[in-house]
Amino acid sequence: MMQTGPHLETLTHRLADTPVEFLAEPRIAGVANAQAVSVAALVNDILLLHGARAPAASLQGFVGAQVKVDRNRLALAMIACWLLADDWFIAQRLAQPALLQVLGEAVRELAAATPAHQYTQDPERREELARIVLARLGFRPRDESLAQATDRLSAISGSERRRLLEASRLAEQRAREIREALAKKAAEESADKWSRE
Repeated sequence: MMQTGPHLETLTHRLADTPVEFLAEPRIAGVANAQAVSVAALVNDILLLHGARAPAASLQGFVGAQVKVDRNRLALAMIACWLLADDWFIAQRLAQPALLQVLGEAVRELAAATPAHQYTQDPERREELARIVLARLGFRPRDESLAQATDRLSAISGSERRRLLEASRLAEQRAREIREALAKKAAEESADKWSRE
């Protein structure tokens, strides 16, 4: 979040005004629905807007296979595509891996916690989605310091809180392992020193 991004209100307003085409039913393999949207094609279009190209293998994650598991995730990916089609994001010419990470991993985490359409209807969920997208791309809202943006993101986002807690837990575990290894090495050196004397 080192780089300054757009005003948060611009993004939350865009989410509130998500067109019905981006709120339509996502296409799920094996489910007949002529009106359903191909999310893989939509993701590819967003990548092209950013000047990136995606091999077909990169888009496989956006082809739904299970209605219960994939519907909400793909619906949220469509909403995130609408957000990433904003002129400010397009002007950044974001890299394909960063875009795919947001549309894949970040969307999966958010979709696991909340129904997709809540990210357009509920003000706090709109803010959460906007902040997560900015943070995962290395930006923070304009007029916010890094500390303010980090605090607000962890306060509003349950998934971000879980991610930070997991990172903290892993860092503590690693520190404990290092302390134990250093203590063991010191004990071995001490024993070696006594055996030489």
